[in-house]
Amino acid sequence: MPEINVHQLDFSYGDRNILEDLNFEITSGSFITIIGPNGSGKSTLLKNLSANLIPKRGAVLLDREDIYRINKKTLARQLAVVPQDHSVDFEFSVIEAVLMGRMPHQSRFTGDDERDVAIARWAMELTGTWDLKDRYITTLSGGELQRVVVARALTQEPKVLLLDEPTSHLDIQYQYDLLELLRTLNRTKGLTIVAVLHDLNLAAQFSDQVRLLNRGKIMAYGPPVQVLTLQNIKEVYQIEAVISQNEITGRFNIIPLGKFKNKSGEAKNNRVHLVCGGGKGAFLMDRLYQHGVDVSCGVLNVGDTDWHKARQLGLEVAEEAPFAPVSPKAVEVNRQLIEKSDLIVVLPVPIGNGNLVNLEEVLAAQVNLKKKVVIIEQENIEKRDFTGGTAMQLIAQMIKNGAYIRKNANDLMELVDSENK
Repeated sequence: MPEINVHQLDFSYGDRNILEDLNFEITSGSFITIIGPNGSGKSTLLKNLSANLIPKRGAVLLDREDIYRINKKTLARQLAVVPQDHSVDFEFSVIEAVLMGRMPHQSRFTGDDERDVAIARWAMELTGTWDLKDRYITTLSGGELQRVVVARALTQEPKVLLLDEPTSHLDIQYQYDLLELLRTLNRTKGLTIVAVLHDLNLAAQFSDQVRLLNRGKIMAYGPPVQVLTLQNIKEVYQIEAVISQNEITGRFNIIPLGKFKNKSGEAKNNRVHLVCGGGKGAFLMDRLYQHGVDVSCGVLNVGDTDWHKARQLGLEVAEEAPFAPVSPKAVEVNRQLIEKSDLIVVLPVPIGNGNLVNLEEVLAAQVNLKKKVVIIEQENIEKRDFTGGTAMQLIAQMIKNGAYIRKNANDLMELVDSENK
């Protein structure tokens, strides 16, 4: 059941439109992240969701009730906000500031009872602020104040927690501590979390759903793996990036590489075929893909790290069953991909009798089809040659036939650029 329903929401400051025709639902008990570049409308959207701003058109429903018609005190019992700007000028102690979160639950002119104090202490211990309770709020650092504001929001005992850049003032350990805490409350207490984040890696790691906002419109929404794609990152943030699997969390990491060079988004003339495996080709696949180059790979065993990366990018791959030697069928698929390529790149992968045919096909294409071949980091091939020297002989013959030698992927990108001039 949707807890928040946004319907045809428009918002503008004067004549400047900030949000345009937004329609989406936030399900009870979900962890939602709103991302997007500066000026995309993220904070404005959060202020509309909390009724701090009134839209030009449309509605925000909280449990099917118009949020703008809900009494402020009643709303505060259901929804708490951690704003981006929370400067304070009054000499409250930390415990006094946190106890303000109990006001929506109190009758007029009544003070804090034992239950109020117990809830405040619970929230402060969760956020690591209990030891600050007697400090004046004006003496806190930005990170300390951020955690106190989160404690105050939790003290409201809300059903929905809205956070605008909650990690912006925090050191890295506190960023993860806070998001881990929010995820734990989300899973154990059913607390609905809606957070605006700049850090795409944090969004990828902690979110159930991501909404990508750009120029006031939702460009993409869904699970992180569906939204935080190379194409979406390129289109919205105008940067190249590499996406790699995080073996510890089971999610993925996003590594920005800078402004992308091929602004047209069209594929360049060169088609590159990679002989890779074991993760040796993942980084290069990302670079070439972002560079607008058509890429193919093979032969890769299903489940291999490079196989996963190629599938993620939608590349053509000659594949074989896990731990199986390369079959004639896979050889034929690989040969067809090689024939379509303009450049063949041999990465420093272990070569045994099971995959030796990959090198044999490259050499045959170099000799018979005059294909250009690049050899990367093959100085210590003897340590990766498990064929009794045959692999080394094939590499040596490629070099003798005029194969390019490159030390790393960046050197290869320079060669790709020169080939496209």
